[in-house]
Amino acid sequence: MLSACISIQEQTDSGEARRVAAAFTSELSFDETSAGNAALVVTEAARNVLKHGGGGQVILRVLESGGSAGIEMLALDKGPGIADLGRCFQDGYSTAGTAGTGLGAIARHSSLYQIYSRPDQGTVLMAQVWKRGPAGAAPVPASRFHVGAVSLPVRGEQECGDGWIFQESARGMRLTVADGLGHGPLAARAALAAILTAREHLHDSAPVLLERIHGALRATRGAAVAVAEMDATAQVLRFAGLGNITAAIVAESSPVRHLVSHAGTAGHEARKISEFTSPWNARSLLVMHSDGLQTRWSFDSYPGLLERHPSLIAGVLYRDYTRGRDDVTVVVAREALSGS
Repeated sequence: MLSACISIQEQTDSGEARRVAAAFTSELSFDETSAGNAALVVTEAARNVLKHGGGGQVILRVLESGGSAGIEMLALDKGPGIADLGRCFQDGYSTAGTAGTGLGAIARHSSLYQIYSRPDQGTVLMAQVWKRGPAGAAPVPASRFHVGAVSLPVRGEQECGDGWIFQESARGMRLTVADGLGHGPLAARAALAAILTAREHLHDSAPVLLERIHGALRATRGAAVAVAEMDATAQVLRFAGLGNITAAIVAESSPVRHLVSHAGTAGHEARKISEFTSPWNARSLLVMHSDGLQTRWSFDSYPGLLERHPSLIAGVLYRDYTRGRDDVTVVVAREALSGS
C-alpha cells in the first residue's frame, strides 16, 4: 500500500507534497478533475501547516475499497491550534494575512474531510479524494467499518518494516498488524510474509492464523504479530498475539481494555498461542500499533476525538506519541456509526 510522509518546513515543501500526490493519482489512473482536486487539497493543506502551524508533516496514503480508489491526506502540526473552526472554513477568513481560501477550498474539493484542533496542541486535518465514477461524482464508498492508519518507515529507510491488513467477513472484521524485527528490507520482508498469509486465510480464527503466520515466517528474521477478530453479531472481539504489538479497546466513559499478547516472535519462538475474548459494541474503537508508538497514550486530553474518523484519530496518536527511532504503524478501526 503506497504511503509517504513529507516534512513541511519551508514553502518549497508544498511543491514536493503536490508532486507526491500527483504520482499517487497517476498510479491510480485518476481522471484529470479528480487528480486536480487531490493536488489542490494537498497543496493548500501543506501551506496551512507552514503558515499557521509553523511547520509539520503531510502524510499521504492510497485507499482502495469496493473497486474504488482514492488518496488520503493527513496534515499535522503542533502550532497554536484554531480557535474558531467554523469561521476558518469561510472564504476570506484568515489569521495570517493571506486570501483565506485554504480550508474552504479543501472542504469543497474533498470527498470527505475532518479536522481536529485544540489550543496550544496543534491541528490535524484529514481529507480524502476518491476517483470519480462513470456518473462523474466521487463519493466515499459505503462500508460497514471505518479504518484509519499511519504506517511509515524510520527516517533514512525506504521500506517500512511494519505491515497491516484489514479484512471484512460476513460476521465482522479482522485486523492483523506485524512488526518485522529491526527495520529495513529484511524487516519489511518478514512483515509482508505475515500480511500475505493473513490475506490468503480470511476464514481462519485469530489463533489459527497466528499459527500459520508463525510457520510462514520461519525463513525470515521474524516479527511481532497480533490478530484481532471482531464479531459484530456476537458482540465480542477475539485476539491473539506474539510479541509487542499493542492493542486496546477504547470506549467513551469506560476504562481502556488492553489486549494480551504472549511473549515470543512469530517465525522463531512461540511457546504459547492463546485466544482472548473481550466485549465489543457498536461504539467501541480498536487501536493497534507497533512499538514505534509509545504505549502511554491516552484520550483524556483530547475531548471529542473518539467520535471522529479513525484516520484522524490515528493521525493525532502518531503526531503526539511516535518514538521517532523506529518504523511506526498505528491502525484504528470501528463499526460505521449510523449516518456516518
